[in-house]
Amino acid sequence: MNFERPYILILLLALPFIWQFLVKKKNVVKIKFTNVDILTKITDDNKKFDLHKTVSLLTILCLFFLIISAAGPRKGIVSKEETKHVVDIILCLDCSTSMLALDFYPKNRFDVAVQAAKEFVKGRKNDRIGIVVFSGIPILTCPLTTDTETIIRVLNNSRIGMVKLDGTAIGDAIMLALSRMKQESKSKIIILLTDGRNNMGQIDPVTAAKAAQSMGVKIYTIGCGTATGKSLYIIDDPFWGKRQVYLPQDLDEPTLIQIADITNGKYFNVTTKEKMFAVFKEIDKLEKTEIKVKEYKEYKYLYQIFVVLAFICFITRFVIEKILVFRIP
Repeated sequence: MNFERPYILILLLALPFIWQFLVKKKNVVKIKFTNVDILTKITDDNKKFDLHKTVSLLTILCLFFLIISAAGPRKGIVSKEETKHVVDIILCLDCSTSMLALDFYPKNRFDVAVQAAKEFVKGRKNDRIGIVVFSGIPILTCPLTTDTETIIRVLNNSRIGMVKLDGTAIGDAIMLALSRMKQESKSKIIILLTDGRNNMGQIDPVTAAKAAQSMGVKIYTIGCGTATGKSLYIIDDPFWGKRQVYLPQDLDEPTLIQIADITNGKYFNVTTKEKMFAVFKEIDKLEKTEIKVKEYKEYKYLYQIFVVLAFICFITRFVIEKILVFRIP
């Protein structure tokens, strides 16, 4: 609460002086009585309850509420008008068996990617986000939505092997994501995460990237692992049971770089868990949602409340002074 005319509140400083004046003020009337017993009784009753001070207090309260009312008490009601520049984002996550590599021990590549993606989603509450997982074929597991809880739930349920056909269909995954983009959106991006090279599907990744360019879709590519060397895997051998083996890596970095360049995106290489989270944070900074806020303030005036309180104090004072106080005619 604030006041439209706060300078009037300075009158409150006079109330203590008025109180002192009212309390000390006493009208003394001299009358001759032949029997003072009745006066003694009246004096004893007034000692129990000082009506003079009560009347003075009600007078002060009445003045207090009137001053507050005159100052124009009001309560601000703020209304906002927001203009949001929403970004459409589709996460394309490779869920092929090669993502089982334990580069980010004790988690595999896919689990760490999902963790980083969830943190990314939590910070994009105003954007529409969808999810495509792919291996030999792509599958849309979540269409574009602003429902953060649904997106997180879909990510939690994502796992390696959910697409039965193994392989890496990068081009088809991009085309599926493009088919779900809304044409009216001003900003559209795809975050493509993989650790391999395109070896499945009908559409070449570069051709898909050119289609994305024509639609104004930017693609950020994330490559897990390296183009050479070996990665640690745990395999379930039918004879020897679960055991650790090292298998060669096959990351096609040139193609991922080319996809990013064609669409005016950016390529990131990830070899540690920390870098995975850092990459998603960098993409989050690069693609910020623009929100323009216009704020309007309306006021609800509260002076009526204080006028009513002052009136109640005045009526109570009148009743006590004119009716309850014993007066000698």
